[in-house]
Amino acid sequence: MTTDHYDFWLFDLDGTLVDIEPSYPTAVMGEVGDRLGVGFSEEDARVLWYGLGGARDDFLARRGIDPDQFWDVFHEVENPTDRAKATYLYDDAEQFLASCDAPLGLVTHCQDYLTGPVLEALDIADWFDTVVCCDDEIGWKPDPTPVERAMRDLGLLDGSGRLMTDGGTEPAGALVGDDPDDIGAARNAGLDGIHVQRRPPEVDGRCVWGDRQVTSLLDLR
Repeated sequence: MTTDHYDFWLFDLDGTLVDIEPSYPTAVMGEVGDRLGVGFSEEDARVLWYGLGGARDDFLARRGIDPDQFWDVFHEVENPTDRAKATYLYDDAEQFLASCDAPLGLVTHCQDYLTGPVLEALDIADWFDTVVCCDDEIGWKPDPTPVERAMRDLGLLDGSGRLMTDGGTEPAGALVGDDPDDIGAARNAGLDGIHVQRRPPEVDGRCVWGDRQVTSLLDLR
């Protein structure tokens, strides 16, 4: 498969195109724990940050922590500048995106106040034709609504929400992500879902089945 197999590409951000220096989640979750009056170890911080295999919800339930309260405190603690400084771009993501001339979009659970500074710090904000940050109003993956918002921004959907056709042929698109919700959102929006396996399944605690699975975005070329 080559990059021109698809007419447009959508990507998740965290864990797909970028990741975080290990010390950052430990520091953030340590502060969150202090404010909640509970102690979080380094392993706790990893579980809470990545939520691997749905472990975050189980962890919070076991500790008697209300998820809404956890996220409220988490967003109070996170500093956009610190987050941006601790974020790095995967080498394969940089190479793939730099060589792709099809329309590109981001659909991310990372909030707008964090996403903007991260993209600016990495100097990749202008690589994307649209950036959609999920929220309670737009919806959260695997809900297809954020994906459809991105497709609409790219001029790919007509007024009734159907893909615009070119000579009777619908454009082919894919959403690439590292999480089951990314694959679910792609399928719910009628796109191919491509899973990038950044960590071994035994570390992730899950095996995600997409329309295609890769360990590097360069495999898509």
